[in-house]
Amino acid sequence: MDEQTNARRHVVVIGAGAIGCASAIEALRAGLRVTVVEPGEPGGEQATSYGNAGWLSSHSVVPPALPGAWRKVPGWLADPLGPLAVRWAYLPRALPWLLRYLASGRTEARVQAIADALRTLLVDAPALHARLAAAAGVPELIEQRGLLHVYRSREEFDGEALAWRVRGRTGVQWEAWDAATLRAREPDLDARYTLGIHVPEAGHCRQPGAYVAALARHASVLGADWHRGRATGLRIEGGRLCAVQTERGEIAADAAVIAAGARSAPLAAAAGTPVPLESERGYHVMLQGAAAGPRTPTMAADGKLIVHAMRDGLRAAGQVEIAGLAAAPDWRRAEILRQHLLRMFPALEAQAGAIEVRQWLGHRPSLPDGLPCIGLSRASEDVVLAFGHGHVGLGASARTGQWVGRLLAERRAWPALAPFDPRRFHARHAA
Repeated sequence: MDEQTNARRHVVVIGAGAIGCASAIEALRAGLRVTVVEPGEPGGEQATSYGNAGWLSSHSVVPPALPGAWRKVPGWLADPLGPLAVRWAYLPRALPWLLRYLASGRTEARVQAIADALRTLLVDAPALHARLAAAAGVPELIEQRGLLHVYRSREEFDGEALAWRVRGRTGVQWEAWDAATLRAREPDLDARYTLGIHVPEAGHCRQPGAYVAALARHASVLGADWHRGRATGLRIEGGRLCAVQTERGEIAADAAVIAAGARSAPLAAAAGTPVPLESERGYHVMLQGAAAGPRTPTMAADGKLIVHAMRDGLRAAGQVEIAGLAAAPDWRRAEILRQHLLRMFPALEAQAGAIEVRQWLGHRPSLPDGLPCIGLSRASEDVVLAFGHGHVGLGASARTGQWVGRLLAERRAWPALAPFDPRRFHARHAA
């Protein structure tokens, strides 16, 4: 499709998170007219992107469920404050998703197939984001100094051997740091951690909320219009998109991108493509004024949390809670993160009086097989689905935006997109 034809097409991008903003930018670069529909402030505290751990982890290719995960289900139900918990009241609704989640990682071969697909989405994430940030005028928000996983013992590392084996097969390389190297590189880290795995290729974002806000401003500079409101549906007639419906009325459109994160499922269903989307509720705590912490963004295996010294404070992010979009926060989960953070970096205890603590809850949009939906809807080739990125939304947003731009231009998928096909959950397609 030539640029003159593209200029006549009006694309409505639903959602202004990292995925939506990247998609809008790529559509504008392709010569399309773009309107972004978003009820909140891009990068604001209500946005999932705001609370992200900040990792641009090109090695985050291992799906959450691994072989034997079903053995952990009783613990998930019994411990409301565990790293992964399911609220009893929500269990009947979550059960179909959980069963699919467990089945997706039933064999190492299946896990490897998912990892190979995710690697195509993430492999050069730091470089792609560096270019996006530079174009948006915030190059200082993206850095590439690698990411660090720390373990208390070789035995604890061996418990994650399958995950590292799978990563290695996708081309991920890493360096092992012994206890002495850890002490030299991370002097504030508690001495109980004796092994570090450093992934040099990975990067990080210094302030995800500010980054997404900058991408939104850049989209505006490139010519995007903004519609402040919530999308409620689509009007499709004869296989062609006619309009995006919002709480403030219809917007006539030739194409649409559904990038509304954890709230995308009703819109996907309106496009004839129902998907089993769930919110993996995640928490973070911010310690503002902290003078101790990691030199390299760090994940602790024993607490399943990521600690990252951001521009506006020290952030600890993690936890997975299955409780839906509407349930009230359980701030005890954020307090667990804070306590573990203090145990990781003991010097923080002495600074407690000078530290301001902030808590946050957000909704990771997750599909049970660990792969996002990126592709065309069943009802119309004019509607592109781009959501469900789970724990890799920020990192994967740059490549997703590029793929969305190509889908809008070509109106067809290509073989590399097959693992992400939104129709894969439809019985006839799967068969």
